[in-house]
Amino acid sequence: MTLRMKKRKKRDKKAMDLIFMGTPDFSVGTLELLVQAGHKVSLVVTQPDKPKGRGKSIQFSPVKEAALSHGLAVYQPKRIREPECIEHLRKYHADAIVVVAFGQILPKEILEMPRYGCINVHASLLPKYRGASPIQWAVIKGEPVTGVTTMRMDEGLDTGDIILKEEVRLHDGETGGSLFARLAETGARLCRKTLEELSKGTASFTPQEHEKATYTTMIKKQLGEIDWTKPAQELERLIRGLDPWPSAYTRLDGKTLKVWKASVREGTGGKKPGTVLTVGKDCLEVQTGDGILALLEIQLEGKKRMKAEAFLRGFEIAPGTELG
Repeated sequence: MTLRMKKRKKRDKKAMDLIFMGTPDFSVGTLELLVQAGHKVSLVVTQPDKPKGRGKSIQFSPVKEAALSHGLAVYQPKRIREPECIEHLRKYHADAIVVVAFGQILPKEILEMPRYGCINVHASLLPKYRGASPIQWAVIKGEPVTGVTTMRMDEGLDTGDIILKEEVRLHDGETGGSLFARLAETGARLCRKTLEELSKGTASFTPQEHEKATYTTMIKKQLGEIDWTKPAQELERLIRGLDPWPSAYTRLDGKTLKVWKASVREGTGGKKPGTVLTVGKDCLEVQTGDGILALLEIQLEGKKRMKAEAFLRGFEIAPGTELG
């Protein structure tokens, strides 16, 4: 027997028969790594296809596209809790169901179906930031550290027993998009390690301290509207947290002005919040409820995203102009 065959045999002993549930980009890295690690992904469950754009062409979820690229079976139920859906999953006799941002609540019948349960990869250090949008809110709230938790799911919203955690420190200038990518990579590795510990029987299950739980609300487009009465520091974090979606925005001459990058400046102009104080070579300085916010990268409705320096070469804004 060759060395390669011996390694293959050893790996197969630890491999599991899995059902994978996920939908957005965040889930793809975990699916890819589980396939790479030699686990048998018998079924991938994702949200139904959706029409996109004016032509209403059908769009696959990122997880479906990844699954099809590996020749994996795909199942797309409208409501996973329907009896026929539950019975369909039961046919696969999975060792575990891995759930990463699937988008539907699982019923008790599915949670209790696999031998090792349903294992969730959640992008926060539970019990902090339960709910749908932990990544963006970590940036918006100015957290210095966040991370990923794997847990054995129960019937509550992110309330299951913790298996593993890994911290991730936020970088200066961290955006929702950059943190999303880093946590997705961390989550994939942590999930692989979690399954290894489950298969070896070395996994521990720690109940959450529910009294310390915090919840995040769903991110909606309206959240991005800049309220200039708020402090500059808070607005700067909002801008980063909502990049790339839905983006922070204000109004300029009746048009939407997206703000992609800003910095906090010391001092105060003593003007009404939202007033443009100065127009420099590379920024607009705007009065806020506490401090000054310098707009460094912006995008006017119908135009491309660009640095303020380039924007101001083709668009004149006078000091005293009111935004919002």
